[in-house]
Amino acid sequence: MEELTKEIQTIFTAYGLIVLGALATLVIGIWIAKWLAKTSGKLLDKRSVDPALTKFATSLLKITLIIFVIISAISQIGIETTSFIAIIAAAGLAIGFALQGSLSNFASGVMLIIFKPIKVGDYIEGGGAAGSVETIGIFVTTLVTPDNKVIYIPNSTLTGSNIVNYSVKDTRRVDMVFGIGYSDDIDKAKSTIQSVLESDSRILKDPAPKIVVSELADSSVNFNVRPWVNSADYWGVYFDITEQIKKKFDEQDISIPFPQRDIHMYQEK
Repeated sequence: MEELTKEIQTIFTAYGLIVLGALATLVIGIWIAKWLAKTSGKLLDKRSVDPALTKFATSLLKITLIIFVIISAISQIGIETTSFIAIIAAAGLAIGFALQGSLSNFASGVMLIIFKPIKVGDYIEGGGAAGSVETIGIFVTTLVTPDNKVIYIPNSTLTGSNIVNYSVKDTRRVDMVFGIGYSDDIDKAKSTIQSVLESDSRILKDPAPKIVVSELADSSVNFNVRPWVNSADYWGVYFDITEQIKKKFDEQDISIPFPQRDIHMYQEK
């Protein structure tokens, strides 16, 4: 019994401190991992990073640090950790291949959130679709079309193509084309268009609207009309000016050519 007690004391003396050190490493390491994850989350919140991205990033950081802490604690008690690391690396590689598309969408979502080429409420074209941005998620971006359809675009598709953002600038140019007949007075038509533009308070004075003859087409003389407006007034001005110019042309007896075809009929004898 005395010999057994001495042997236990010897084993405890030899390995007890090692085990205690490993346990201390485990406990303190997990506490530090949680603290770092929590601190990182607060920093991301201060930078107004998307909450979903913040939660995902902090969870990933905490899990990664805890895994390293566990491996470090195991190695302290003399267990070979090379095989553990190899297993974890192989599992990570397999998961990476399986989730390749999802990881690509995630990386693209991070880029959209960090660099902010678009934001919620912007009207954009991208990924073969157009609409107002409703949400920018980790994996997909949601658009709502003017007729209230919802479009889900994978983030990698969105960042892999050109993005046209119509809402970034405060002002936009409205491009319109109006044609008159060759027999109509160009100066009269131009002054008529000018009067319509001047009567609309939504059209900006600076930069001034452009009214130029752009083309001598097959059956019409075409004017390019380019007023500037606030972005929110774009479609209202486009539709109203088109209607008003048609009415004014009618009042001033200015013709608007349309396709016509002459048919000649011959009587066969």
